Amino acid sequence: MATMVRSMAVEGIEGFQVEIEATTLKGQQQMISIIGLGDQAVKESGERLQAAIEYYGYDIPRDKVLISLAPGNRKKRGSHYDLGITIAVLTETNQIAPKDVEDYVFIGELSLNGRIRSCPGILSMITAARQCGIKKAIVPYENLKEAEKIDGIDVFGLQSLKQAVQLLEGHEKVRIETQESVEIITTVDEPDFSEVRGQRELLKAVLLSAAGGHNLLMIGEPGCGKSMIARRIPGILPEMSEEEALEVTKIQSIAGTLKNNDGLAKRRPFRAPHHNVSLNALIGGGTYAQPGEVSLAHGGILFLDELAEFSRSTLDALRQPLEDRTVTISRVNGTNSYPANFVFVAAMNPCPCGYYPSAKCKCTDYEIIHYRSKVSGPILERMDIQKWVHPVNYFELNNEEVDYTSEELRQKVEAARKIQEERYKDDDGIFCNAQMTVSHIQKYCKLDKECTSILKESCDKYGYSARVIHKLLRLARTSADVRGSENIEKCDIIGVLSCRELDKSNSNMYTVGA
Repeated sequence: MATMVRSMAVEGIEGFQVEIEATTLKGQQQMISIIGLGDQAVKESGERLQAAIEYYGYDIPRDKVLISLAPGNRKKRGSHYDLGITIAVLTETNQIAPKDVEDYVFIGELSLNGRIRSCPGILSMITAARQCGIKKAIVPYENLKEAEKIDGIDVFGLQSLKQAVQLLEGHEKVRIETQESVEIITTVDEPDFSEVRGQRELLKAVLLSAAGGHNLLMIGEPGCGKSMIARRIPGILPEMSEEEALEVTKIQSIAGTLKNNDGLAKRRPFRAPHHNVSLNALIGGGTYAQPGEVSLAHGGILFLDELAEFSRSTLDALRQPLEDRTVTISRVNGTNSYPANFVFVAAMNPCPCGYYPSAKCKCTDYEIIHYRSKVSGPILERMDIQKWVHPVNYFELNNEEVDYTSEELRQKVEAARKIQEERYKDDDGIFCNAQMTVSHIQKYCKLDKECTSILKESCDKYGYSARVIHKLLRLARTSADVRGSENIEKCDIIGVLSCRELDKSNSNMYTVGA
């Protein structure tokens, strides 16, 4: 009768159970054969297994050992099956006598001397194990902090195969305790908005962006502070809920970017890929449909500096994630869906030389429009806020008063988000104003006659599409929330219309056809 132990696998950000069955086939050539649609790392597990069991003085089976990873119709990848396969083989050959092995799930790669190495995706696998009713999990010691964040399952962080055998046979209590958990969020060492001077109007737009989850585009000449401001936005975003922190950590764990395996993510992500980033790196892809930058920015900020320098095809691939807030990646080896709910912040120069509209700019209107057209209209439409960043006089900065500190902005953002949380408490998947559907806009963004007239006049002048009008209404709702007002008023409409400065600049350009 075959011996069966359990491990876990990951598809997308979700885990599923894998049953590891081991049996010996008498009279056949000595070898270890692994079946069940495993990748190269799984196939190499047999070699690591033999070295590890010999290191600890166990015997390598003299007959053929057949390992089956079930379900056999789902692809498996990674080296984290090593520990489970080894336990199954040692049990099947009567070299160990584990107790209650059916209560455990085994996750971990083995080194040649039997050390249990860390592996990605632990959080997703332990979450799925708990959902499958598994009571206990053995994981690498380096992944213990991450795994212990899941309640309802006993997690043992071990350093070697020998420790795992001792635990299973009841010879020694080997659970290793970790330090007490820390809070989910912290703002220590965050750059502060108190260092930003002379950009009061822009900071009001940043406040709207953070308070409602709206996308932000900053246009200005080199050195005026666009990147400096963008890197301070995560510090004023509201705290992540435990659910958000779990989802963000799952993605980071699967991508292998979780720092120090230190449990739940404590800060909202800030991703700033270079403008030569490939389509696969930005959206996700590779052989196994891994998450890209849009998913690694989930719950936080995706910042694209020098927006016009990105490949147009790469930028246009952002259309679907910006609308659906998820991304589906299909490859030969599988199709995975990842969340991509981020605030899109971008910065660009206004013209090829970068100095329009100052006297230093020598670009023609045609050259400026050609440069700006590198960013397609559909992407610009999806930027809720388009704000000009004006250069500042360095020698006058010291005399400028501090406009806002990050703490002041954060308090305003949190107050506005609490209003939105209460408003959408009965709507699944809606957490902020930027996520409002058409029905929500009709319900919560009602305008009086004066506001409607002002909005219509502006839309007629600049030719705004229905999508842009909806974005303006969402922004107006956020502006009212920041003020603590129940209704959208004239000042909100006028304020958000000033957030489409690139549209106004383009309308003043004139070109002559060839």
